[in-house]
Amino acid sequence: VSPYVLVTPNETRRKQLQQSKLHFAKKELDDLERWKKEHQPGPIKLVPQRLGGKESEAQARQKQQMMLMQSKYQQKHKREEYVKAKKAAEEAEILKKKGIQREKAERLEVKKRQQEMQRREMLFEDQYYKTNELLNRLDLGLPKSDSCQIANRGPESTAWMRSHTYKQALREDENRRLEEMKQEQRRKAELMEFKQKQEEEARTRAHQNEQRRVNDAFLDRLQNKTQPNSSYQPGYSG
Repeated sequence: VSPYVLVTPNETRRKQLQQSKLHFAKKELDDLERWKKEHQPGPIKLVPQRLGGKESEAQARQKQQMMLMQSKYQQKHKREEYVKAKKAAEEAEILKKKGIQREKAERLEVKKRQQEMQRREMLFEDQYYKTNELLNRLDLGLPKSDSCQIANRGPESTAWMRSHTYKQALREDENRRLEEMKQEQRRKAELMEFKQKQEEEARTRAHQNEQRRVNDAFLDRLQNKTQPNSSYQPGYSG
């Protein structure tokens, strides 16, 4: 470790610095108190006047009560709208999941049909090879004249044409079934969407009718309170 020098602090100078800091702090506090007293607001002088307008205390209280009831109804309406929006979001999420599951099922069905078609083609090719092998054996065992006639007829070419025609027919039948299945799924989806729209419209109409009924009842109660001597008219909206 390199050598160093330790200097002892000057206690007198330290005390002087502390006293000077305390003196400045006290001076600033005194200045702040003096400024507050100089800028203190004076007394307010207003001309006495009657407040509240032309309404009486009973009318003001009734108006306040009506505003409170309206605020409660607005809060209830907001809660219903929130619940409705949340339910619509949940239904949309459920429909989305159903659509994904439907697409997965369709892809799985198409894959199964393709596998089945490939299996049929492999069976048909195996049968075709066995048939050709049997024809070749028969061809070797037949007389020369008959073998010439069979060669002229071209059994391999005829069998290949039948195989090609059969495969093409299988493909056409599979494509037709797939198209029918897609159309059926599309019709089901359109029907489900139409039913959901009808249910949503029915719920909306029921909600509007209930809201209109509540509003009419609320306005009738207000009318009866504001005009106790007048005749009661149901459905009067003011």
